[in-house]
Amino acid sequence: MLGQPTSLDHLHADFRWDIPHAYNMGVDVCDKWAATDPERVAIIDLECGSRITFAQLKKMSDTLAMELRAKGIGFGDPVGVLRSQSAWTAAAHIAIWKLGAISMPLFGLFRAEALKMRLSDSAAKVVVSEPDFAQNILGIRRQLPDLAHVIIPETMADRPALRNFVPEQTSAEDPALLIYTSGTTGDPKGALLAQRVLLGHLPGVEMSHNFLPQASDRFWTPADWAWIGGLLDVLMPALHHGISVVAKRMAKFDAQACKQLIEENAVRNVFFPPTVLKVLKSEQTQIKGLRSVASGGEPLGEELLAWGRTALGLEINEFYGQTECNMTVSACGDIYETPAGSTGRAVIGHRVSVLDADGNETMEEGEIAVHRDSPSMMLKYWKNPIATSDKYSSDWMLTGDRGVLRDGFVYFLGRDDDVISSAGYRIGPSMIENCLLGHPAVLMAAVVGKPDESRGEIVKAYVKIHPDFKANSNLEQELKDWVRSRLAAHEYPREVSFVEDLPMTITGKIIRKILKQRACAEAEN
Repeated sequence: MLGQPTSLDHLHADFRWDIPHAYNMGVDVCDKWAATDPERVAIIDLECGSRITFAQLKKMSDTLAMELRAKGIGFGDPVGVLRSQSAWTAAAHIAIWKLGAISMPLFGLFRAEALKMRLSDSAAKVVVSEPDFAQNILGIRRQLPDLAHVIIPETMADRPALRNFVPEQTSAEDPALLIYTSGTTGDPKGALLAQRVLLGHLPGVEMSHNFLPQASDRFWTPADWAWIGGLLDVLMPALHHGISVVAKRMAKFDAQACKQLIEENAVRNVFFPPTVLKVLKSEQTQIKGLRSVASGGEPLGEELLAWGRTALGLEINEFYGQTECNMTVSACGDIYETPAGSTGRAVIGHRVSVLDADGNETMEEGEIAVHRDSPSMMLKYWKNPIATSDKYSSDWMLTGDRGVLRDGFVYFLGRDDDVISSAGYRIGPSMIENCLLGHPAVLMAAVVGKPDESRGEIVKAYVKIHPDFKANSNLEQELKDWVRSRLAAHEYPREVSFVEDLPMTITGKIIRKILKQRACAEAEN
């Protein structure tokens, strides 16, 4: 635990990784508290109106672990978890880790092809589901020869307490978690993460939430626990620290319901994906009582950060990472001010740099890279040695993101294939998108390069506007002038298209490659 340092120098001087050889995430986040403070509340499950203590969570996870063992699950076996936010979802991951098996979170809104791809690739023998989602498996079960069982743990709730279950002895390097990437730049790949991954996340989570745990801390996120942002940036770090987590699935995000949930349940700490912040801002939502707000996935920009200071009453701390190695860069308003345009500094204990085309560290623009020694670093891509090899350059993991490292701060420019080359300038889309979001007419914006005979590419913006505004040539020109007067003459969008919706991953990231394809098709016609 980082504690509450007085300065960044103090933080660096005091920090040492403590990764024990023998380590099990399930024991860490559940059994240690069940032994020392059994009545402490672990999960406030709003779906069923229950407050689940650590003692109850241990019973739930032990019961499920015994059931999984009876189904033939053992060390190194992948087990799908097709569930959203609930106490049984937490118990499912904990049970799997206690067995030395590998939990594989699956998003409840996945349909046949997405589920089939992940379950086939992993060869999972068992899926732990909830009643609402179990039907999604039935139509594809015959196409999954390895899948033998679908377990709905709610049916086990009345079983007697188990007294004889003993977790497997696992090491920090043993595989524990298989998370498939969202597939923004190609087919999803399974990132295989070790038991130590939680310990690797802790400094970044603690920094982005201004040094938790503190008195009265309580977590919630609208992000589904099937994704790394919900599972390892909120749920498991909170349980590690004995902090209660509110569980509530929102079928569709609603700003007023979000505000009500936070204020009525005394939530103090939240992870808001950027898309959620944009919705809250567009609906002029103000939320009281929060101590910390963290956000990651896309750069926020000064407009959203300034809104957060007013509407949320605090500084939103951005963080950066990837499924393969998460929580490696973070802002931390409690001990340093992050310059405009920067995501923050390398998290304590992680080495982050920018590499040139030859793989050498550079102070110029290059590819953001993370050193292999980060404890949150994946073990490998599942069944994909070529992709694993391609992900690294010597001792550095390549992120595929362009950036600049300046005075210790990381400036994110965009995905390598998102950067626009126009008339000799290299332009990152994020700054332009964030600038457009500052205009009162704009709800969402995405920027790509459109092929152009004279400039190579021009900046093309796709914009979703507020219903109070009309999409016309006057607004198009107004948006162009808005960017040109605030950024630079070479960065303003020379074309603006108004759209009903933007293509996004189910985690809320803009899929620019689809818009890039659309822009290329427009250029050909």
